Amino acid sequence: MHIAYLCAWGPWMQLLAHSVNDAGVRHRLDDHLRGTAARSGEFGAPFDGDSAATYLGVVHDVGKAACPWQSKLLAVEAAGGGRVGIDHKRAGTLLAQRALSPTLARIVLGHHGGLPDTQTLKDELYEAAQAVDALEATIATVAELVPEISPEISPALPQWLASVPKSELGLAYDLLIRMLFSCVVDADYLDTSAHFSGSAAVHPASLPIPELLQRFEQRRTEKLKDRPKTDITRLRDDVYAQTVAAAALPPGIHRLGVPTGAGKTFAAGGFGLHHAAKWGLRRVVVAVPYISITEQNSAIYRDLLERDGDTAPSLLEHHSSVDLDSAPHGAKLAAENWDSPFIVTTTVRLFESLFSRKPAAMRRLHRLASAVIVLDEVQALPDPLLIPILSVLRELCDHYGTTVLLTSATQPEFMAVSGFEEVRAVDLIHEPAPLYAKLRRVDYEWRLTPQPTLDDIAVEAAEQPQVLVVVNTTANAATVHRTLTDSRPADFGPALHLSTRMAPRHRRENLAKVEELLKQGKPVAVVATPLIEAGVDLDFPAVYRAFAPAESLQQAAGRCNREGKLRPARGRVVVFDPSDGGRPNGEPYKQAIQATLENFGPDLADPDDLPALARYYRLRYGRLGDDGLGQRIQDLRARHDFPTVAKEFRMIDDETTSPVVVLMDDAEAEDVVLAAIRALRAPYPCGPQPLRDLQPYTASLPRSAARQAVQAGHAEPVIGDLLLWVSHYHPERGIDLEHPENPEDFTSC
Repeated sequence: MHIAYLCAWGPWMQLLAHSVNDAGVRHRLDDHLRGTAARSGEFGAPFDGDSAATYLGVVHDVGKAACPWQSKLLAVEAAGGGRVGIDHKRAGTLLAQRALSPTLARIVLGHHGGLPDTQTLKDELYEAAQAVDALEATIATVAELVPEISPEISPALPQWLASVPKSELGLAYDLLIRMLFSCVVDADYLDTSAHFSGSAAVHPASLPIPELLQRFEQRRTEKLKDRPKTDITRLRDDVYAQTVAAAALPPGIHRLGVPTGAGKTFAAGGFGLHHAAKWGLRRVVVAVPYISITEQNSAIYRDLLERDGDTAPSLLEHHSSVDLDSAPHGAKLAAENWDSPFIVTTTVRLFESLFSRKPAAMRRLHRLASAVIVLDEVQALPDPLLIPILSVLRELCDHYGTTVLLTSATQPEFMAVSGFEEVRAVDLIHEPAPLYAKLRRVDYEWRLTPQPTLDDIAVEAAEQPQVLVVVNTTANAATVHRTLTDSRPADFGPALHLSTRMAPRHRRENLAKVEELLKQGKPVAVVATPLIEAGVDLDFPAVYRAFAPAESLQQAAGRCNREGKLRPARGRVVVFDPSDGGRPNGEPYKQAIQATLENFGPDLADPDDLPALARYYRLRYGRLGDDGLGQRIQDLRARHDFPTVAKEFRMIDDETTSPVVVLMDDAEAEDVVLAAIRALRAPYPCGPQPLRDLQPYTASLPRSAARQAVQAGHAEPVIGDLLLWVSHYHPERGIDLEHPENPEDFTSC
């Protein structure tokens, strides 16, 4: 049946998917369905999901052929643009139910709003059955143009599903649904973005993995050839050689446990590239717990992998925390999809992709198939979520061709977690104990009783020419920094500050100053939150660390006498428990503190004692139990309750923090920020570049403080939950909420 007989249009009219772009061209529905299907199938191929992904892509927007939707699209276009606002998902959902299954039909139903729970799916299928005549007419119209929406043979599902035990099928389907959903929404976004940009949706011409590996090794050799030969550099070479040799091992779960300062960043990247090249994997994804580590690791890896004149970047740094799923559809296209061969991101972004239900967060998920995932500083993964995290990592290795590398100087005993006792992880370093003995470079002092105040510590640390003070909260960092600055002798050099209330560029500038002063042997003091404890290669003779879980104490000690320059003397690490200090809230943190108190202290072991660390982790993980949050999430996954899983799975409490863009005292940077914000606010898709441009200038605030800042005129909304800070930005501490604000003139956009 021709569209002309269904709608009051002439026979020359076409079925449309999207309105006119800047070139005056409309997006034909048949082109969009086939374009999305082709890309979706390509994305599903690495896990044998190409047949199902192709079909879901070709039916996802069939409902747009309905006359009311087509008429409204033209009306909206004539009015200058906007949302059509008429549901168009039921026709494709009905087709997916028939050709695949009801549970997979939710992928089409949720491709704009997010994966629904089973009851919502049943309700929608019931409503579709009530309107089946109208839906059949729409389907018949599209079938004339795109006959593949009505296949004679049902699309195939991955063959490996047949080998999954019945007791594990619920979880297997959970991840398969997520992967197929990711294929469809990413393909949909790319095809839509290509239309509005007026260009073909092609992949960036990044270098293949073997060529990246060649670059990595060549550049690493160049960087290391002139370094002095010391016991530590020889030890690092040995770690690298063992790690790279182990890259020939088959894909699976691997562990790299070496002490701080043993060259873990080079070794992990080298393993990822060598392993990917050996086994034909598509990319390396390095995930770290702190934004500060992504910044440093990205700089290191970019120097090793990229060259001037490259047509496309080989490395993507992604740590934007902006929630785009509450933004208009065009802005959602700004979400990253990880289409690069080397990714550096945060664990929050990684696991947000795996346990979210929203399209913007999940579009990159399929990129994890046939990839090497390097989980750096893996000890920072939250205890309550370990069961679902370990479960999904094992599933990725079993069915999606993924390799996982767990790296840490304080390697956790994950196999002590209930349900994972039989999981086999291969250690890349067979005898780590001698490495730890050789790199023992500090002595610990314990100031637990009586408890000092933060000011006591700040005044004492101010007398140290080169010193690092690490505290548990941003408020404590600001307090110590003020007192230390006021107490420090004038000839002792600067006191610098590092926390998430500073823009990443500001933190990088401060880190560069610290590195240069330390290199020159000049005095410098640094006050920081735990973001400095991993991936930041600083070397102080004295470190003060507020009491924290054992792994944090050891990580802080890794910034003390890192290069062994004080030998035969050792560095000095002072562990203190401030009477007025803050700590993260929550029962898991309290349990980690209790396990630390039971194993480490003045009359117990030091945090770099490997047998004590193993006991500590077994005690800590043994208290998780089978009835906690992690197991509850697993049960929800097995029931395919995607909304509740997303609500329960919180790497950090996203509801308590807001990303805040700051305008620094730099005209060129201000131009970049304001241009990116204008692009995000524009009605048409802008792609991911604006958010990439904003990353260096995005700090974070507690959400309650962010709301108060908006009400007081210190910040203004941009898009989603992203804010623009339009008030005073402290040149040393960034957004300093503890001091009265000093609003200044600003440029609105």
